[in-house]
Amino acid sequence: MADITITLPDGSKKKVEKGISLLDIAAGIGRSLAEAALVAKVNDKPADLNTSLNEDASIEFITFDSEEGHDVFWHSTSHLLAQAVCSLYPDAKYTIGPAIDNGFYYDFDCSTTFTPDDLVKIEKQMGVLASQDFQVSHKIVSKEEALSVFKEKGNVYKTEIIQELADDEQISIYEQGDFIDLCRGPHLLSTKKIKAVKLTSLAGAYWRGDEKNKMLQRIYGVSFPKKKALDAHLAMIEEAKKRDHRKIGKELDLFSFHEEGPGFPFWHPKGTVLFNLLSDYIRKQNDKRDYQEVMTPIILNDSLWHKSGHWDNFKENMYFTDIDENSFAVKPMNCPGGLLIFKNSMHSYRELPIKNAELGLVHRHELSGVLHGLFRVRSFTQDDAHVFCSPEQVAEQVQEIIDYTIEVYNDFGFEEVGIFLATKPDKAIGSDEDWNMATAALKDALASAGLPYKIKEGEGAFYGPKIEFNIRDCLGRNWQCGTIQVDFSMPTRFDIVYRGNDGKDHTPVMIHRAIFGSLERFIAIVIEHFSGKMPLWLAPVQLTVLTVSEKVEDYASDVVNSLKENGFRVESNYSNESLGNKIRLARNQRVPYILVIGEQEKENKTVSYKTYFGGNSGAVDLDVFIGQLKDAEENKSVRTLLDD
Repeated sequence: MADITITLPDGSKKKVEKGISLLDIAAGIGRSLAEAALVAKVNDKPADLNTSLNEDASIEFITFDSEEGHDVFWHSTSHLLAQAVCSLYPDAKYTIGPAIDNGFYYDFDCSTTFTPDDLVKIEKQMGVLASQDFQVSHKIVSKEEALSVFKEKGNVYKTEIIQELADDEQISIYEQGDFIDLCRGPHLLSTKKIKAVKLTSLAGAYWRGDEKNKMLQRIYGVSFPKKKALDAHLAMIEEAKKRDHRKIGKELDLFSFHEEGPGFPFWHPKGTVLFNLLSDYIRKQNDKRDYQEVMTPIILNDSLWHKSGHWDNFKENMYFTDIDENSFAVKPMNCPGGLLIFKNSMHSYRELPIKNAELGLVHRHELSGVLHGLFRVRSFTQDDAHVFCSPEQVAEQVQEIIDYTIEVYNDFGFEEVGIFLATKPDKAIGSDEDWNMATAALKDALASAGLPYKIKEGEGAFYGPKIEFNIRDCLGRNWQCGTIQVDFSMPTRFDIVYRGNDGKDHTPVMIHRAIFGSLERFIAIVIEHFSGKMPLWLAPVQLTVLTVSEKVEDYASDVVNSLKENGFRVESNYSNESLGNKIRLARNQRVPYILVIGEQEKENKTVSYKTYFGGNSGAVDLDVFIGQLKDAEENKSVRTLLDD
C-alpha cells in the first residue's frame, strides 16, 4: 500500500501507510500517546481516532490536558448521561447536551421529577454503562433517515431540530450500544475511558431557552479520566462555594438583588465604594494613555439601532420604549453613541488616534434562568473605549491596548492571562474584505507582541473579530474579561470620516475595547479570587480601630482622624464588647488591618495591628505605619505588610 506523509505539531514529518487509522498513527508514535489521545485534528479539523487517513495531512492529537480535550471528554460523557437516563426512565426524551466551561449538562423531558437521590442512581448507572466498553460509532445519514430514527424513538425534540435542516443536509449521528444521538462530534472511541463521573446539580430549563416552550429538567455533571482528578475538582468546587461572591457580598453588605428589579443589582454603600474604586482606577489608567472621557444617553431612537446593525443582529437582547409616539431602545452597547460624537465634528488625520472612553451603563435582556449574581445581570457598566485611527495605526493601537490590558490584570493579582482570537460569526455585518483585514490586523498585533493565542471560530462580534482575554483565578478557573475588536463596518455605516493629508475624506477604523469587560462581573471575579479579603487599595474598609478600654478612646480617635486625614477608609469600634469579639467581627468583615489600641499604644504613640490572616505586628510608630500603608496602596500590593 502506498505511503502518505503526516506532519506533526513540532514540524516533523512521518511516512505512514495510506488508510491507516489515527489511533494506529498515535500508537506508532508512542504507547502513552495512544492511551492519552481522545481525538485528533486533521488539517485543523476535528476527527475521531478511528478515522482512516488517505492523503498527506497535518495531525495533532488532543488529550484531556487541553481545553479541546475537556470539551470532547465532557460532551462524550453527556451522551453517557443521556444513555443512562433513558435506560432508567424509558419515557424520558433527551434534547440537547453540550460541554460547558466546567463539565456538561443534558436537558430531559421526563414524567419523573428528578431528585438528588435520582442523580445518585443515574450516576451509578453511568458507571455500569461505561464499564461495558460500548464502542462509539459515527455515521452520516440523510435527513429522511435521521427523521425515521428519531420518529421511531418518539423524540419530538430531535425531530424538530432535523426538520429545520435543508432537505439535502447530510446529518451526523453517533451511536453507543442502544443509544443514538445527533452530533457533529468528535467523540471518544469507547465509554470505558470515562472513569470518574459526578452529577452535580439539577435545574429547570426551557426548550431552546424560550419561555414559551416546555420546561425541561437539566442535569449538570463533570467527569475525568481518573478519580484522583475528579476528587481534586470536587474539592475546588467546595472551595468555590465558600468564595461565592453572592454569599460574600451579603456578608460584607456590598450589594443585593430584589424581585422589583430581577437581574438589576442594587449597590450598598460599601459596594459603591468598591465600584467607585474600580471606576477611579480605570479613569487614572486612561488618563495616562491620553484617553478622553465621554458620556452618551441610555435611551436612543430605534433608527440608530437599525443603522448600527443591532436591530437585525441583537434585537432579542434589547429593551424598547415609546417616547412621543416614536420607538426608542435602551442601549445594549455604547458604540453607536460614540460614533455620533465623532461625527459631530470634522477631524484631521493629525488628531488621530482619537481615544474616547466611556463608563457606560448598558441594558441587555437575559432570560431569568441564566441570571447569576453579578456574573450575569441585565444592567451593567462597561469600561468601554473606542479608538478612531487610520488603517496604518491599527497594529500599533491594538498592541498598546494589549499591553494596557495585561498591566491592569497584573495590578489585580491576575498574572496568568489566556488570549483567544474570535472570528466572523454566522450573523455579521460588513464585507468579507473588511473582515479579512480586521482579522489580519489582530493577528499581526498578537504576533508582534509575541503572545500565543487560540482561535475561536465564529465567535466574533457581529461587527468585527475580537481578541478575548481570559484571566485565571486562584482556583484555576478561567474568566473571559477584556476584548479588543477591530471594526471596519460601523464607521462606514455611520459615514464618519477624517480629512487625510491628501486633503480628501477617509473612513477611520474603529477599535472597540473593554478591559474589565463589565465592572459588575469583574468585581464578582475579584471577590471570589480574594475570598472577599481585598488588597488594601481595593478594600471598602481598609482599617478598623479597636479599643481595649474606654481609657484609650481619646488616643484611638486621634489615630482614626490621622488615618482619615491621610485618605484611608477607616471604621472604629469603641463598644463594651470584649476585645476578642471585636476582633472576630472585624475579621468576619475581612478588614485588611485591625488596629488594637491599649494603654501602651497610647503612652508610646504607637499602634499594634493584626491582619485578616491572623498576623500580629507588635508596636509600630503611627507615622511609620501610615507611610507603609501609603506605599502598599500606591504599589497596588496584593499582600499585607506582615507578608513582606
